Amino acid sequence: MRVFADLHIHSKYSRGTSTKMDIYHISEGAKKKGLNLLGTGDFTHPLWMKELKQELSEAGNGIYVSKQGVNFILSVEVSNIFEKDGKVRKIHNLILAKDFEAAEQVVEILSKYGDLKADGRPTLSLSCAEMVELLKNHVKDVEIIPAHIWTPWFSLFGSRSGFDSLKECFEEQSKKILALETGLSSDPAMNWRLSELDDYALVSFSDSHSPNAWRLGRELCVFEIKELSFDAMVRVLRKKDEKRFLFTVEVDPAYGKYHWDGHRKCAVCLPPKEAEKLGNICPVCGKPLTIGVLHRVEMLADREEGFVPKDAIPFKKLLPLYEVISHALYEGRLYSKKVEALEEKLINAFGSELAVLLETSKDELLKVCKNERLVEAIMLNREGKVKVIPGYDGVYGKPVFEEVEIKPIVSKVGQQSLNDFL
Repeated sequence: MRVFADLHIHSKYSRGTSTKMDIYHISEGAKKKGLNLLGTGDFTHPLWMKELKQELSEAGNGIYVSKQGVNFILSVEVSNIFEKDGKVRKIHNLILAKDFEAAEQVVEILSKYGDLKADGRPTLSLSCAEMVELLKNHVKDVEIIPAHIWTPWFSLFGSRSGFDSLKECFEEQSKKILALETGLSSDPAMNWRLSELDDYALVSFSDSHSPNAWRLGRELCVFEIKELSFDAMVRVLRKKDEKRFLFTVEVDPAYGKYHWDGHRKCAVCLPPKEAEKLGNICPVCGKPLTIGVLHRVEMLADREEGFVPKDAIPFKKLLPLYEVISHALYEGRLYSKKVEALEEKLINAFGSELAVLLETSKDELLKVCKNERLVEAIMLNREGKVKVIPGYDGVYGKPVFEEVEIKPIVSKVGQQSLNDFL
């Protein structure tokens, strides 16, 4: 069975999420995307837990199925905020539970450390090491994956509140971690530069707050598993099984909101070397720049760029179809009815967005959309050849489909548009 999995999403009970993040709309969005396995997100929230029990039926072996026929694994992202070595740490972790019994045990344990009703992604006054020890010692079927491990805010290696090593954060519990999530602003190749991470599978998920196909599954994992089950998924990740873990789908890391260093309020965006020349200080306002993921990787890497471990799982760089259409044809105007109509036309013709992006031939695409520029853009996207103006300090990157020079930008007159990077 070919499994297209996105195990890190949120429900409507998390802050900043769409009101349509319910099981019905999530399932419909998954089918449009071409996903057949999702994380539920937010199972520690009592109202969402109630909905999950009402909307999902048990398929056995730790898999639950929606009325729309989409498979789910119980999941939740938590925010661990604690002090260590004189510094406040803020780390997000993804928790997977095999069944509702295990999920309820997780809820019982974590409820002692935070208000689980306040947010679908609860804040816990509990260190990462303590949490892993508690959960793994008291819950039979639970797994922990550090989330988007390079994001400046709220992550394992985050420049603002993280650590310089996995062992420093998780201590002796490090070996109990199932996998590591790369996040939008990094890809596996960047993570391969840290030898400390070699023992862990690198996974990619969307962290989606919306059921739209350009958010849901924008990053995902692809598996080949004889019989889908929670235990089978855990075994594949634990063993880094190259025969069953086929590849991950990644957006270009430059597309992520924290790839380069920068300061959004001052429209300053710089690659690491340029930021270092300025002492990592914003040249406009004099405050510290938000250090991006690329800079953090350079700081912590013990290998040269281009190193590939012998058991590395392959990956493909791929932007969502909606954004390919928008940036290739409509100058980046997202949320356009024209873009949506063309996206729907292609998905309806070929069954799913992933079928369009990964499988459908150039000739078949031309027959349906009758637009050579768009088809060429889809082919460039499939080949990982789309250039991206880097994201920084909470600003998404911008794909471009022509030859341009990507340059740093320093504004002295206030906010500028991403077009000023060209």
